[in-house]
Amino acid sequence: MEDPGKYLTSMRQTVPLVHNITNYVAMNVMANVLLASGASPAMVHAREEAAEFAGIAQALSINIGTVSPPWAEAMEAAATVARAKDIPWVLDPVAVGATDYRRALGARLVELRPTVIRGNASEILALAGEAGAGKGADSTESVETAEGAARALARHSGAVVAVTGAVDFVTDGTQAARVANGHAMMPRVTALGCSLTGVVAAFLAGQPRFEAVVAALAFFGLAGERAGATAQGPGSFQVAFLDALHAIDADTLTAGARIEAA
Repeated sequence: MEDPGKYLTSMRQTVPLVHNITNYVAMNVMANVLLASGASPAMVHAREEAAEFAGIAQALSINIGTVSPPWAEAMEAAATVARAKDIPWVLDPVAVGATDYRRALGARLVELRPTVIRGNASEILALAGEAGAGKGADSTESVETAEGAARALARHSGAVVAVTGAVDFVTDGTQAARVANGHAMMPRVTALGCSLTGVVAAFLAGQPRFEAVVAALAFFGLAGERAGATAQGPGSFQVAFLDALHAIDADTLTAGARIEAA
């Protein structure tokens, strides 16, 4: 991809309202990440209003990390509205292989045609019906082992599938790319993966989905690299990461993105 920075510019010019139905652990971190990136976050999960709010947002992200039956109802209702109104939405199937309840919910959400599915290798394997229970929210598989499942899941669901890890893999079932940006300290800060799902949703607003996803992953990973260059540990990394998201501009992203066709 020749100019990932232009997708960052477009996102920031749009300042998309991103509706996030995410988990308790992630809400504050995710809101700050989206604000630092240039988007407008909203954390709305009540089943009484989730569908209505989804209809006024520019993008939706759904994360099943701390799901309960009322939240599951809200997720399905919001995704139904997003699908009907052609509003892009992203599914983050946290620990989807861990329990029967999560597997059933994940399958129902996939049938609501997410624009993007973003997860770690174990989650993508499980969502595709292959072995991949993971270790809680953490992956026990490498990204490479899930590439075939990602392609199959993309063809089945119609979604762009992003498998995130040391080197991210993105596919729409036909084309594919790898994104090598990132830093080893990123998994040491809780909710950064969840926050990435919101950033992907923000980039989708009014933009071509495959290119937007790739650009979002490169942007997020590059911010991790810049934060890691100065951080002394996970605490200072989190602060430096927010500053890096805010500081990266289009030229910096285009120069620093490490993207190759797969």
